[in-house]
Amino acid sequence: MDNGINNGIKKDYVRALDFKHGVIDMGHGAGGRASAQLITELFVAAFDNEWLNQGNDQASFTSVPGRMVMATDGHVVSPLFFPGGDIGCLSVHGTINDVAMSGAHPLYLSASFIIEEGFPLRDLKRIVESMAQAAREAGVAIITGDTKVVERGKGDGVFITTTGIGMVPPGIHIDGAGARPGDVILVSGTIGDHGVAIMSKRESLAFETEILSDTACLHTLVAQMLAAVPRVHVLRDPTRGGLATTLNEIAKQSSVGMVLDEAAIPVAPQVDAACEFLGLDPLYVANEGKLVAICAPEDADALLASMRSHRLGVNAARIGVVGVDDHHFVQMRTRFGGRRIVDWLSGEQLPRIC
Repeated sequence: MDNGINNGIKKDYVRALDFKHGVIDMGHGAGGRASAQLITELFVAAFDNEWLNQGNDQASFTSVPGRMVMATDGHVVSPLFFPGGDIGCLSVHGTINDVAMSGAHPLYLSASFIIEEGFPLRDLKRIVESMAQAAREAGVAIITGDTKVVERGKGDGVFITTTGIGMVPPGIHIDGAGARPGDVILVSGTIGDHGVAIMSKRESLAFETEILSDTACLHTLVAQMLAAVPRVHVLRDPTRGGLATTLNEIAKQSSVGMVLDEAAIPVAPQVDAACEFLGLDPLYVANEGKLVAICAPEDADALLASMRSHRLGVNAARIGVVGVDDHHFVQMRTRFGGRRIVDWLSGEQLPRIC
């Protein structure tokens, strides 16, 4: 957003932005009056907070003592608006969740926009207001950012990059390399909801029950889990590549193997039916409001109960165990009593899903 551009701006120097019929033009990214107007009338108005209102090219804030974490995430979802959400709230949820998977309490966000010439101002306003609402609900301020405009045909609407900063409470040590043989694998709810919601919109598919994205901020769920079980070994949100890819990442990072129970993995019936219709495996479909937790076996019951008592974890389930495996394979016991390898995602299953 180039906050410094706000200094000394008067709101009456040009006609107010036409959020009903107007579109983005190259002048909105040129750094002049049109840029200042866009920033002032849209971004600053929506994200209003004491840090952003400092009006500098950077945000100044007081850091708190302890271990800090930072995460950056680019968002290029297509379509921009989908059942259950849009690229705006998704960009806030996704980065807050990346911070929260360390056990951290998220504090601040930055946001960078790349907008295509000709993009409707009404859609941009809708996206920005969705971001602002998601940030307010999460209790996290968007305190700095940047806006760029690219020529028509070179941006495909709007891309958003968000960066988050958070603080890890004392005594919390969560790491992707922390899984140990004997540990229990939990998931916070049904998988595949987000990816199937995107596909249903993209392909104009209608199902008997509407499938909504699960996009949500998970930091309050994480805080409740850690209050019950501070010794959680691993947390990860299974976004691109889905549950299967996430577990393969953890298995490799921790130098372990895993065995999943297919019958225990929660999948909503309408998502399962949609995946069968589309030829997709829900294990590889993206999620934006679910997490994987790995903990010691003696902590599993308490952790599962804590998850199920939170509104974002009511369908949490115990889905497998960590074991010794020099090959770091993720395997699955099928409903028919056999076993199969759950391999890494190969190629591109769902383009531009988050």
